Amino acid sequence: MARTTRPQPIDLALQGGGSHGAFTWGVLDRLLEEGSLAIDGISGTSAGALNAGVLATGFARAGAGGARDALQAFWLDVAARGACFGTHVPAAPSAGLAGYNLETNPFFAMFNQWLKLFSPYQLNPLGLDPLREVAQRHIDPAIVAKGPIKLFVIATSVTTGQAEVFSGDRLSLDAFLASACLPQLFKAVEIDGVPYWDGGYSGNPALWPLIYATAATDLLLVKINPLVRPGVPDTAAEIADRVNEVTFNAGLAGEMRAIHFVQELLKQQRLDPRHYKNLRLHMVADDEGLAPLQASSKMNTDRSFLLELHRLGVEAADRWLATSRAKVGRASSLDIEKTFLARR
Repeated sequence: MARTTRPQPIDLALQGGGSHGAFTWGVLDRLLEEGSLAIDGISGTSAGALNAGVLATGFARAGAGGARDALQAFWLDVAARGACFGTHVPAAPSAGLAGYNLETNPFFAMFNQWLKLFSPYQLNPLGLDPLREVAQRHIDPAIVAKGPIKLFVIATSVTTGQAEVFSGDRLSLDAFLASACLPQLFKAVEIDGVPYWDGGYSGNPALWPLIYATAATDLLLVKINPLVRPGVPDTAAEIADRVNEVTFNAGLAGEMRAIHFVQELLKQQRLDPRHYKNLRLHMVADDEGLAPLQASSKMNTDRSFLLELHRLGVEAADRWLATSRAKVGRASSLDIEKTFLARR
């Protein structure tokens, strides 16, 4: 595709999903390589927030090339460090993508039993966190706060259950770690005396900060978690996995419903367009490609797995660039009603 003379502004909304965030790495890597989009703002949750922080750090230091190098360095560091998303056990990649699921691994089964009996306050009283060690090597909140990309990191207040948005001078390493804090695995992260858990419980990711705080009218969602899974889960693990998927998608679906409502009112000229942003929505996803993966694989940081997810992300971005890139600045390429509101 021929590049436009001036990159078109766009906001990014990045979902969380543990090691599946390497899929988002692939998407971002391809978009940065293509170079025809100017990232105005990013809203990120959990692994999406980490991707956002790493990208923004690298971009502030050395532009798009620096952002690509920073993302690669971060995810390879995650693979080398191991248990950044809860645990690290051997997988069986020879079985295809499904071989990276951990349900049948005896070490993972034992780890899960411990999680049912003990909290992180009992299992890990010293609060050891390998993700913190990795994140502090690759995210510089001070640079991000003053950089050209506006960042919005979502965490969930334990006391109120509401989403908390960290941006600007409120960005800190703790904010990124709070956004990725699954309470079954890590102690709550306290910021100014307030405890926080994973942002996915309240917004995965939250879109409204981008609506109110950036000038871009195009928004690209990078979706990791599937909206639809055929069939009825019938094992305890499958039921728990699907409950988590539904929970982590609920906030996003609600915001999409509200955006669609505003779009319809603007179309009917019942709202003043000077006061309401008429968003053009886009989405990169690969539900079919990621379908073999179960929730347990989100803890798997095997290097070959992360690189495979990166490849899938690159390919998904390639498809979006080929079919939908031309609509940026002109029209939505995501049908909200069909994707998020239609009955199936």
